[in-house]
Amino acid sequence: MMASDDLDEPYAQYSEQFEPRAPKRKAPRSHKRTPPRAEVVSELAETSGMEAGFATTYVPARYEEIWLRDSLRPFYDEHLIVDVLSQVKGGKEASVYCCTADPSTGTARLAAKVYRPRMFRNLRNDAVYREGRAILTAEGRAAKKTDHRLMRAVGKKTAFGAQVSHTSWVMHEYTTMERLYAAGAAVPKPYAAAENGILMEYIGDEQRAAPAPNEISLPRRVAYPLFQEILRTIELLLQHALAHGDLSAYNILFWEGRAVLIDFPQVVALSANRQAKAILQRDITRVCEYFARQGVRANASTITNDMWARYGAAIDDDLAALFEPPAQIE
Repeated sequence: MMASDDLDEPYAQYSEQFEPRAPKRKAPRSHKRTPPRAEVVSELAETSGMEAGFATTYVPARYEEIWLRDSLRPFYDEHLIVDVLSQVKGGKEASVYCCTADPSTGTARLAAKVYRPRMFRNLRNDAVYREGRAILTAEGRAAKKTDHRLMRAVGKKTAFGAQVSHTSWVMHEYTTMERLYAAGAAVPKPYAAAENGILMEYIGDEQRAAPAPNEISLPRRVAYPLFQEILRTIELLLQHALAHGDLSAYNILFWEGRAVLIDFPQVVALSANRQAKAILQRDITRVCEYFARQGVRANASTITNDMWARYGAAIDDDLAALFEPPAQIE
């Protein structure tokens, strides 16, 4: 999270769009140095107690506590959650927590996905996924491409530009989930988004969270309908001119006969990304590789080519005219 005093002075007018909870700006003061990583960890470790009454059953690590509190506080203040029960999943980019939902939500539990501080994340080659995507504000609206000051800040990766990119990254995941859920796709129901987190339907029960495919093996009679459901969700994405971008046995949940897709921050815009077909091929190949181990045989290239012929081929000529040959996907 970036304090408003760290915003570059020319970009203060944008603070509410990209930092919705930023306080009113005070008179400018001298720019503070960016502390080294070790110093940040030390400062985080010195903070103890979920401040201002936001106490939780889950006891976070000392270095984790401050950003967890700050990230989840908006959901607490909006009466969406009342407690954090446990960490469900830890990752390089984000962690997921099981929360007790406020009774007003009509559900018992919600899942909160909290992004790690930017300086501790390590997403390689993220420009591949951002290509062609609009920059989204905290309200999920596309920023104007003609806003040259904003685009320059992003391009130069200033402190404010980094905040804009982060907000857009979070909101692409949230708005994609909104669209897919409304279309009937097998994705968690999204409830709310904040500066550094997303609140969504919890998949699981009071004993455990839904397992990912990499954690279990399935008999073929169970695996085959789940495989078909995943293909239907991929097709729904394509109908919205999107590809998941990071689909694998780690980003699917199996629960009560359903295959639920999760983790959409790397979602790719088919209509403006040179790598769209290659990314789709990679997504489908990973899914086919997992299900092959469960006895379901399918040709990933055939499935990709068939889907692309129906949903993506029309944009190939337009992309060829717009771009130079792309770099290779890793």
